[in-house]
Amino acid sequence: MRSFALVVLAVAGLVTAPPAAGATQNGQYSAVVRRTEYGIPHVLAADFGGLGYGYGHAFAQDNLCALENNVLTASGGRSAVFGPAADSGDALAPRPVSNLDSDVYYRATADDRRIEQLVAQPAPLGPTHEARQLVSGYVAGVNRFLRDTGVAHLTDPACRAKPWVRPITELDLYRLLYGINQFGGTDAVKPLIANAAPGGAAALDAPPPPPAGSNAIAVGRAGTKSGGGVLLGNPHFPWVGADRFYHVHLTIPGKMDVSGASLYGSPLVEIGHTQHLAWSHTVSTAQRFTLFQLALKPGDPTSYLVDGKPEAMTRKQITVPVGGGATETRTLYSSRYGPLLASNWTSEMALAIKGVNADNMRSLNEWLAMNQADTVAQLRAAQDRYQGIPFVNTIAADSTGVSYTTDASVVPHVTDELAARCVDSPLGKAQYPAQVVLNGSKSSCGWGSDPDAIEPGIFGPRAAPALTRDDYTTNSNDSDWLTNPAQPLRYPRIYGDTGTPRSLRTRLGLQQISDRLTGTDGLGPAKFDRTSMQQLFYGDRNYSAEQARDAVVALCRANPRLTTADGKAVDVREACTVLAGWDLRGDPDSRGAVLWREFWTGASRAADLWTVPFDARHPATTPNTLNQGSTVVRQALAAAVQRMTGLGVPLDAPLSAAQQTTVGGPAVPVPGCTGAEGCYNVVGRAEPLGENGRYSPVTFGSSFVLATELTAAGPRTATLLTYSQSTDPTSPHHNDQTRLFARKQWVAERYTEDQIRRSPQLLTTAVTGS
Repeated sequence: MRSFALVVLAVAGLVTAPPAAGATQNGQYSAVVRRTEYGIPHVLAADFGGLGYGYGHAFAQDNLCALENNVLTASGGRSAVFGPAADSGDALAPRPVSNLDSDVYYRATADDRRIEQLVAQPAPLGPTHEARQLVSGYVAGVNRFLRDTGVAHLTDPACRAKPWVRPITELDLYRLLYGINQFGGTDAVKPLIANAAPGGAAALDAPPPPPAGSNAIAVGRAGTKSGGGVLLGNPHFPWVGADRFYHVHLTIPGKMDVSGASLYGSPLVEIGHTQHLAWSHTVSTAQRFTLFQLALKPGDPTSYLVDGKPEAMTRKQITVPVGGGATETRTLYSSRYGPLLASNWTSEMALAIKGVNADNMRSLNEWLAMNQADTVAQLRAAQDRYQGIPFVNTIAADSTGVSYTTDASVVPHVTDELAARCVDSPLGKAQYPAQVVLNGSKSSCGWGSDPDAIEPGIFGPRAAPALTRDDYTTNSNDSDWLTNPAQPLRYPRIYGDTGTPRSLRTRLGLQQISDRLTGTDGLGPAKFDRTSMQQLFYGDRNYSAEQARDAVVALCRANPRLTTADGKAVDVREACTVLAGWDLRGDPDSRGAVLWREFWTGASRAADLWTVPFDARHPATTPNTLNQGSTVVRQALAAAVQRMTGLGVPLDAPLSAAQQTTVGGPAVPVPGCTGAEGCYNVVGRAEPLGENGRYSPVTFGSSFVLATELTAAGPRTATLLTYSQSTDPTSPHHNDQTRLFARKQWVAERYTEDQIRRSPQLLTTAVTGS
């Protein structure tokens, strides 16, 4: 008997015989798009071209303006439309980036035709045939929607009737995919590349850590009630801008059946599950670039020495239209290592940057292969073959009860021996290990390579941190050293540190897992299933408070008046009462959560915060025990009470009064708290209350949340997209899931054909065209 999926295709007139992979019917693309609750599209096609076509068409219906904006950015065209001085809106940039600096950066890549050269390569370095067909179909689907709707009739006012809206090209999509790969690499220093010139800044302007994060837990057979795998995916990403997720289900009967999240402009799933496998990603601690310190040729600031011989920097002029027919031209400089930076460029030295993903177009192949994997072993084989994951760890589980975590990302081949030998300047030693600055005057200080690496200059799969267990593996953006405390990992230092304190968020994750495995968390019998994983996520425990609240209450009860840093005495007795009655959670109705955040933002800066120091033998539980005698801690409590009182905010104000989002329209209170407090469901960042008694509207944090239980019969999954599917304010799916998030609810995923058919909101559309 044919599957229901093939029956749907046949009834729609889209299939008469099984086509070759990637082919189209009679030169046309064909797909069926079924939308269920919350606008989630289930795209069904007989080939990869049709699958891309259906996905592109569905995505354009929901987010065409956002996609066009991303395309404009990647083509270096923002200045002419929005002005050169305006902010480019890069929500993942560690510092604001102007449109002009953004355009210079992207046009430099475009002028080199680097992306075209990478795409022209045969697989595995270039896109596979299936990947190319997926991209072609996606572009055609987007353009079909735009052609049928017309720019003047778009419902989203963000780009309705705007002259910068145009049909996209395959090159546009490859530029977007390439841009994703540069995150945390050269992407992190766009202004430093765009403004590099001799006589630049005298100090290294190293970027702060990127504003991204994530949690993931993979539980194996020894830790689950069913004996299969259970996975939680909880990426922390922006709620605005180019780097949002979209929930989609992509099916080619007998070939691929994957549901999960795609970054905007991606034609496949980056985080999700198949029939028996699920995976998520967290931003890894491995470095995505190294700097090379150049010794300049005396009297010539644009030539440098390598092994005593001078090499001239290459120059290229980048011209950017800035509106009104005007242009601005910048001269960019490059070395054998990569572009020069606008830092430390004196008459004697300069810094060049080499990004490890500069030649990476393989991520498309790898994620597509993962979309077709059904076991952890098949996922690992896909990663070993393509070696293209750009900046994230992978955490996975399958229905046989295997849990797995790895940093299989692309990492510069800088061994500890190479670093010890070539990080040899005062600048390099001062920056290491936070940033690797190698001696660019010695050719022997270039990146090495591994025999199992797909390209020179990177570590091969055998060097990557990896752990397979039958109980659990996990990551919350610390290095992979403590993926499971029972089996600490070792790896080259450039992947991350070992034997160092873990973040409060990592420690909370490990504590929550331990509590669930022993059944001591109040969530029922021991071990995991999907329901208990959902409850864990929405538990909204505040680990800093669990560690220190009682000590703070004791402190203020013993000292009813404390002094601020500027010497003002403050009555803190009410704070004692409020904190003593707080439930230690970040629920919207939690009273005491606001006061705690105000206190902890200041107290956590204390160098003497804890009386029990970190102990590498007990990394999940140390440091601990709040230092009640710390001057900074005492001043922080006084300052928190003083500030809230001065703003007219009750000390027992519920979290909902201060923590809200306006991403989907009118303000909606949301649960969760900041990573700095040791919270799992991260929303927002640590900051003081505003003059209006509220924190800045939440635009960052938990995004696409996936809780799935993997069984031999198939997955049982709940999801949530915190900011909803559509950026179009006229769409019914602009904030519907945001309201779910405010109520701490979930979307019951419809994955099987029977589940899809039974959706009371099912809307089926056949899309066909060229």
